[in-house]
Amino acid sequence: MEALKSGVIAHEAQVYAYCLMPDHLHLLLATGSGNLVEIIGRWKKFTGHLLRKNGMQGPFWQRGFYDHGLRKDEEVIKIAEYMVMNPVRVGLVERWEDYPFSWHRWMEGRR
Repeated sequence: MEALKSGVIAHEAQVYAYCLMPDHLHLLLATGSGNLVEIIGRWKKFTGHLLRKNGMQGPFWQRGFYDHGLRKDEEVIKIAEYMVMNPVRVGLVERWEDYPFSWHRWMEGRR
């Protein structure tokens, strides 16, 4: 989770929400002028290096990723709230507040 706050993504994009599940990661972010594919690629490389440094063995990430550009009529906050509810929907926790690996910027003070 720290790699989202201090790694490549933190420097090249604005993170609005994340949810790290046991087998995948959801990210809601905005990339200023950078290329999303390149930013995600560098972040995967950065986190893979950190994981190997800590004794883990990969592969850690699939080669590609799925992205979806939000349209003007989509509400960013609703998307972020949907993401943090993922652990509840799959039965990992009963309340989203109990899952330590998800966050969105509008939830501050709501835990």
